[in-house]
Amino acid sequence: MSSAPLPSSADLAQYLEARGELGKPWMWHLLRLVKIKEERDSMTPEDYVAHLADAHADLMRLGTFWKGREQEVFGGQYQPAAVIEPLPGSAEDR
Repeated sequence: MSSAPLPSSADLAQYLEARGELGKPWMWHLLRLVKIKEERDSMTPEDYVAHLADAHADLMRLGTFWKGREQEVFGGQYQPAAVIEPLPGSAEDR
């Protein structure tokens, strides 16, 4: 069983921006990991491990941001808010 391929960092960034997901810190970390994976071939193994260690340390600094949001963060079952708001920067945004 193979996993689905990750999109490129540019495609992922465009997707996150279009969905208004850039305010979620774990999405920034996903984007960061995709960029590290893309640059892996141009890094030494030591640099690659150092970049992963830095990303891991930053993720751990987020703490328990997920408390109360377990379904959204871990379940993959996004539930939109009851109040629909325009995307930041859109024409409807004040």
